Amino acid sequence: MEKRRDERENQGCETPKREINRIPLQFPATPKKKRPILSKKKRDPPKNGYFQPPSDLETLFVRAPRSEACA
Repeated sequence: MEKRRDERENQGCETPKREINRIPLQFPATPKKKRPILSKKKRDPPKNGYFQPPSDLETLFVRAPRSEACA
């Protein structure tokens, strides 16, 4: 018993020999190829045109008066 233990310790590192550590002979299936995107066609502009902002839109962005800095 001690002789085997000494032999194992003196051998150094070894490759594991158990079945769970072996490389499987049958590999998993490769992933499926992605389908090409079908909607690569350039679209026409909308019939009613793009968004038209109202003429008074600037009134929403009025600048607030600045307070003077403390002296």
